[in-house]
Amino acid sequence: MSEYSTEYVTVFHTVGEVRAWRSKQQQQGNTVGFVPTMGALHAGHLALATAAARACSSVILSIFVNPAQFAPHEDLAQYPRTLRSDIEKLTPLAQTTHCVVFAPSVAEMYPRGITTDRTQQRGTFVEVLGLSEMLEGGSRPHFFRGVATVVSKLFLIVMPEMAFFGQKDVQQCCVLRAMVGDMHFPIKLEVVPTVRGEDGLALSSRNVYLTEEQRKRAPAFYRGMCKARELFDSGVVGRDALITAVAAEAASEGLEIEYIRLSDPDTLEEVDSVTSAGAILSGAWRMGTTRLIDNTLIGFEF
Repeated sequence: MSEYSTEYVTVFHTVGEVRAWRSKQQQQGNTVGFVPTMGALHAGHLALATAAARACSSVILSIFVNPAQFAPHEDLAQYPRTLRSDIEKLTPLAQTTHCVVFAPSVAEMYPRGITTDRTQQRGTFVEVLGLSEMLEGGSRPHFFRGVATVVSKLFLIVMPEMAFFGQKDVQQCCVLRAMVGDMHFPIKLEVVPTVRGEDGLALSSRNVYLTEEQRKRAPAFYRGMCKARELFDSGVVGRDALITAVAAEAASEGLEIEYIRLSDPDTLEEVDSVTSAGAILSGAWRMGTTRLIDNTLIGFEF
């Protein structure tokens, strides 16, 4: 048993341990819900675990900071690693639900090694072409290759009936939904609505990097999206008007906007207006050195 295991939460570190546990769940007729995370758990992650507990007999969370999602200049070394406190946060749920954690080492997940320099990477990787190049892929071309690769590995290790992801990472949800279909994974992917603070800011592990002053200004992007949704509800469907509503509110608090897009929910290509298929209104902005993302769904639901 791992030193991190507690009375209520068992922590596994190897693929063999997880597969033995999964075999036991199958023998007992238990369905398994899976929540992949990079740790530093907050209420958003716990909402995913709670949704998994409602839908499945057993819940497994992975806690793994995936190097393949980071470029050499990004904050891999600084990314918070808080396994012990993460286990404590899961305890209330684990008191009523069978809940375990898979916290593998980098060597366990990447037996041939892994570097953040994509040109030096060796081994097997998964790419979802087309969707991965949109939106976040413009500034982080390595990111969704890393996501698709590690989630594919985790799916094959855990073999869950259902997997749960947060809407805040909407492009990730679209990429993985396509991957599940393309690769014929026998897994139902569930998208859980974004969990927000009282001021509307989406919960994120990166919020801890915000200063008190930045934290007060950051919700302006969400307020702008709310105004855009109000416009849509009043009959406005044009991209320019909806994006302008977000940009104006963000500018009022001096947010450093990287992009705001109105996108087709299937292709993520930019659209001129919201059609009967709906659209995703999303964006990214910086507060000092911290980069944040958010989105809202217009005219459709996952």
